[in-house]
Amino acid sequence: MPIRILRCIGIDYGERRVGLSYGDEIGVAVPLDAAVEESESERIDHIARLVQERKITDLVFGYPYNMDGSVGFKAKEVDAFIEKVQNAIDLSVHRIDERLTTQEASKGFKKGRDDTLRRSGKLDSAAAALILQDFLNQHTSLPDYESDEEGRD
Repeated sequence: MPIRILRCIGIDYGERRVGLSYGDEIGVAVPLDAAVEESESERIDHIARLVQERKITDLVFGYPYNMDGSVGFKAKEVDAFIEKVQNAIDLSVHRIDERLTTQEASKGFKKGRDDTLRRSGKLDSAAAALILQDFLNQHTSLPDYESDEEGRD
């Protein structure tokens, strides 16, 4: 079975910073520099450049469901951003539950530097990598090695 070419950008939306990550059919998400430009249109341009440079096939957005699974105000904000991105970039869009990803991502950083981490976008991009990893785990699979071992002693 041929491997589907899959090159994704994971996106953790924020009003001031957009965390970004990259992953492909190998199945590993890695953080990228966040889009921290002054205006939203500049942040979208940043994403568009990455799409072109990395020949991206899919955009994976963290989607902020409420803890009870409902869609709230923040999710509607993300929907509005997704629409703007889709107007600029015509690719498949996937929404992945992002509940608690920022808290999970912050576990990998030393305490006491929260303001610096937040402003740099590193924490946002770490969260984007967790979001994208969830997607990749669902859409990539390891090769089936069992059939190779049948004839071996």
